[in-house]
Amino acid sequence: MLDKRTYVDTLVKNFWKLGYMTVKRKFGTYLPEPEKVGVFDIDIVARQKKDYAIGITLAAEDINNSNLLEKLSYLATRHTKFSNRKVQLFVGVASHQLKKVKQLIENLDDEVKKNIKLISITETNIPSIRRKKKTGKNLFA
Repeated sequence: MLDKRTYVDTLVKNFWKLGYMTVKRKFGTYLPEPEKVGVFDIDIVARQKKDYAIGITLAAEDINNSNLLEKLSYLATRHTKFSNRKVQLFVGVASHQLKKVKQLIENLDDEVKKNIKLISITETNIPSIRRKKKTGKNLFA
């Protein structure tokens, strides 16, 4: 099972692939942590030219939480302060939980559903770059 930091890192990489620049993120070294939106915690704030996006990650306990639909609908209906543009919501979900979250999102209004993008986070181990030390006998000692 992956930890919360790995989920956020994977979501940030997906933002980069889509052309977004990360403005604020949790567990970052150089970027500040994002503030709460309403009463909800968010993991990433990003922008692409004049468009902004919010990123959250959902763990298994978040998916089983009773106020998940309220959280998703609230965050998906946000607008920018001055230009009143819609803020896209990206939701990072473990690949084995993706179907369950899709079914939950089907209960929301069409306008809210259009503003939510699901990102599948696969739980694969990334091989290390470092080479393993050979334990065999040295030929030339």
